[in-house]
Amino acid sequence: MVSYTYRNSFSKNVAATLDTIKALGITDMEFSNLFGKTAAELRKLLDERGMKCSSFGVSYPDALNKTQEVGQNAKTLGAKFVRVAWIPHDGPFTLDMAKKTVADFNQIGKRLNDDYGITFCYHNHGFEFQPYQDGTLFDYIVQQTDPRYVSFEMDILWTFFPGQDPVALLNKYGKRFKLMHLKDLRKGVTGNLSGGTPVENDVALGTGQIDLAAVLKAARKAGVQHYYIEDESPSIKTQVPQSIAYLKNLKD
Repeated sequence: MVSYTYRNSFSKNVAATLDTIKALGITDMEFSNLFGKTAAELRKLLDERGMKCSSFGVSYPDALNKTQEVGQNAKTLGAKFVRVAWIPHDGPFTLDMAKKTVADFNQIGKRLNDDYGITFCYHNHGFEFQPYQDGTLFDYIVQQTDPRYVSFEMDILWTFFPGQDPVALLNKYGKRFKLMHLKDLRKGVTGNLSGGTPVENDVALGTGQIDLAAVLKAARKAGVQHYYIEDESPSIKTQVPQSIAYLKNLKD
């Protein structure tokens, strides 16, 4: 589960929100906010419930400029991954932006790996799929970053929304994808390269446009290690249990 799904609840009461999530049978978390706690305080709350934080999300500037603090917090949380989910940019994403991103990601990833034994991941957000040569700028970022230091978290909505095929990308880059955000896009919604859509367009898994069975099959083959449900909508009380039930049925 991505903490962002329960962001409103976490901002009021972290312990009670963790109880709610655990009651749904979920123990593997990705946090991208400490919600006013220290990393040690959050780790204690997780430990008390038999839960874990496997991935820690931070902003691009923090990953680049506060790498030591980020690494220490991730280690304290017990996370094996640090991820960034947005590249600050104005207007369309360009090759020059991609080149800077590659240099920064290689630097961040090397430091996190060498100093903390942590794997750095970039979570795609849709805008990176600008056409470039025979592919996209996302292809450029994957191909130019050092696989020893830079891995990826596929957000399947933000892969499908800009017109890409999540299965084809998983097959193409295989083990570069270590993490995955499970989301579904409301039927009838047309995507674009903006990296944005109203949160109401996040729907329960299996009720939208994405062929989740095919995506999960390709993800298993690629060796994705952690799968997180992310639902940005205001309907999580009904949709998250629906999504969990859908995933359980898929396994059977």
